[in-house]
Order: sequence, then C-alpha cells, then structure tokens
Amino acid sequence: MPIISVVIPAYNAEQTILETLASVQNQTFSDIEIIVINDGSTDRTLELVQSVNDSRIKIFSDQNGGLPVARNRGISYAIGELITFIDADDLWTPDKLELQLKVLQQHPEASVAYSWSCLIGQEGSLLARYHPIYFQGDVYHQLLLNNFIANGSNILVYKEAAESIGGFDSTLKSVEDWDFYLRLAAKYQFVVVPEWQILYRQSPNAMTSKVEVMEAEALKVIEKAYRNAPLQYHSLKNRSLAWIHQYCTQQYLKNSTDLRGVQMAAYKLLTAIRFYPPILLDAYTRNLVKWLIKRWIILMIH
Repeated sequence: MPIISVVIPAYNAEQTILETLASVQNQTFSDIEIIVINDGSTDRTLELVQSVNDSRIKIFSDQNGGLPVARNRGISYAIGELITFIDADDLWTPDKLELQLKVLQQHPEASVAYSWSCLIGQEGSLLARYHPIYFQGDVYHQLLLNNFIANGSNILVYKEAAESIGGFDSTLKSVEDWDFYLRLAAKYQFVVVPEWQILYRQSPNAMTSKVEVMEAEALKVIEKAYRNAPLQYHSLKNRSLAWIHQYCTQQYLKNSTDLRGVQMAAYKLLTAIRFYPPILLDAYTRNLVKWLIKRWIILMIH
C-alpha cells in the first residue's frame, strides 16, 4: 500500500498534464499512487495520460463536476495514509513530498504540512516568489485573515483528517481550497516546510469576470467560516473582508486592460480600507496604490 496518494484533477489539460505528471513521477519520495481524475475532458487529456507507462498511475473518468468534486472523488479512491493534490497545470520541486512527509514525521502533533509557493508563467518561467510564511501549530487565526497557503496544489494531509471534515465543499466555484484549509485548521495543527516547492501556474487571459466569481465565493467562505468560528475570533472579520477586497484590487490591476478595470481596482481598494483602515500602513497596500495610479495615468494618456 502506498504511503501517499497524489490526486490530480484534470479537465481539458492537454497542454500541461504531461509536465505535471512528470513533476509527480520525479519526486524523490516514490512510494506513492498517482490518481488522475479525468473530469469530463473533451480534449486529448485522457489519451495523453493513458500513454504514460507508470504502474503507479490510476485513471478515473467521470462527467465534469468541477474542481472540488474531482478532488473529492480522488479522496474516495485514495488508499494512502496521506493525501495531496496538484492541479493539472502546476508543478512541484522534486523534494516536495519528501520534505513535507519528513516534517510531519518530526511533528506527530500535526496533521497538515505546507510549503511556500512560486508563481510561474504559461511557459514555466519564474514570475515571483510568494512571501515566506512561518505559521505552525494552530494556524486558524492566520487562515481566517487570509489564505497564506495560496493555492490548491500545496498541502500534504492525513487522509483521515481530510475525510473527517467532509472533503471539499462542492457548492463553491472558486477558493474551495481556502475553505478546505480553514476547516482543517479548526481541528488540526499545521507545520511548514520553509522552501519554495509549489510552482503555481498563472492562467493566461484571465478575465475580470473570474475576479468577480472569486470575490463572491470568497465572501461566502468568510460568512461560513465566521458562522462556525468561536466568538473570540469574530473581531477579525473586518480584517478578513479587507484582505479579500485587497486581493481583488491586485487581480483587477493585473488582468484588466481598460479604464473600467482600473476603476474597479480603485473601488475595491477603498472598500478594503473602509473595512480595516490600518492596512494603509502595509507596504503591500502602498504598492497597490502606486500601481493603481500608474495604470490610471497610462490608460488616460492612451
């Protein structure tokens, strides 16, 4: 029986699935099963996966259900003691599983390990490293404030823990990973591998409509989280809301090519400040203001 089950949800991923698979196959820790959930793909995803000769790969095909449904299917098929997820366009450094497993073994009180992430472009070039985070143990407070784990291709978690919280919320269309981490953090301790091991691919041609969906779903997650959170955490809610709007500001600035997008970014930033004025002291917020002004000037000139 493999120690770790790797779940790869794949929907129309023919451009990247083989690179992602190779990233998993080349892990220095090899006692794994690789579960590919073909989530109703209509391109060559299934054909490409079937062409890979590796007895550790198990393929399951079903009608399209979306990312959280596909991940939950992966959990149900997994036979490893631990489980991890990687989206079909992301990559890992070769020692990702080895170091996450090692740190969990060194901290038997913890049930979840995470690493730091990098942002890569469509061709795999490094765009940016996420800021180092060192939160360990009870991280519920920090996860309420923002999703510092950053993406759904990160954690290594005991399967029993993932099942005990009911897996991913299949009603969410975005940020289902943050919701999953919040519910884990409410019950279990986390531990960090202080290495950049997750290569999170920035999707091309991101649309402002996706930002709107993300915002709506993130607000649902926050409302749900604070309904279930102990009273001692309720005073953090405005800071959580401020982070969501701050993040939306960044996404509008990054993905918009017209004045409307910049106007939306300005509105979101003002909303964030209204929820939690002290964010004006953050270097990140000051950089957003500079970026906003620069984009505004460029669009007005042209």
